[in-house]
Amino acid sequence: MNDLHPDPRESSSPLVLALVEDDRLLREEIEVHLKAHGFEVHAANSASGLDELNARIAFDLYLIDLNLPGENGLSLCRRVRQSRPDAGIVIMTARVALHDRIAGYKQGGADLYLTKPVSPDELVLVLLSLGRRLKHSQASSEWSLSLRDRTLMGPNQALKLRLTSKEKTILLALVQAKDNTLESGVLCDLFAEEDSDALMSKHALEELIARLRKKFKSAQADGDEPAIKSVWGVGYQLCVRIQFVH
Repeated sequence: MNDLHPDPRESSSPLVLALVEDDRLLREEIEVHLKAHGFEVHAANSASGLDELNARIAFDLYLIDLNLPGENGLSLCRRVRQSRPDAGIVIMTARVALHDRIAGYKQGGADLYLTKPVSPDELVLVLLSLGRRLKHSQASSEWSLSLRDRTLMGPNQALKLRLTSKEKTILLALVQAKDNTLESGVLCDLFAEEDSDALMSKHALEELIARLRKKFKSAQADGDEPAIKSVWGVGYQLCVRIQFVH
């Protein structure tokens, strides 16, 4: 492989990419190549596999095949776009027909549509270009959540808030949920494995949300709406935009 520049390792943190490809050999080849060029890659062979990764990892980019077992790639792209409007989505598929391309952009919300075979070096450059463009265009009015050190910074970047592991998990789930809204039961279930002997109660969840709201409020201006609001009969909704930093 040729050396490519610029390299994601030149920045303060690597681009984090989800690779969804059911062909094992191709998946492994792509994963090795992208990792060699500085990407942090997490691979899955199906939509359900990606769902498991999304529950614990914040991705900058998604590289998705259309021909997947179970839920097809187009449907998966649509779900990703709904939950992560700020992420980059690249479809890489053997489907070359114009109507497939149009569906990829219009229905799947893809940023780019690549047809196989794709040059490995071209793939690196495409992903680098998209990732950097997205990072550059992130609005300065957004909150920033660091997943590595569990800190949250307000739009003015004046105050860094320390989060507990559970608070980070709650925010990560709400950011990636449809309409940024989740049922209370779903939020409680996030800690089922962690607290297997005593599952989180709704009362404990309410206390956790209250502490999280208080932290948001300490960095908000007077009169700002609550960052997390209760949705009657459902659960909770995140009302501010949050971008992930690594």
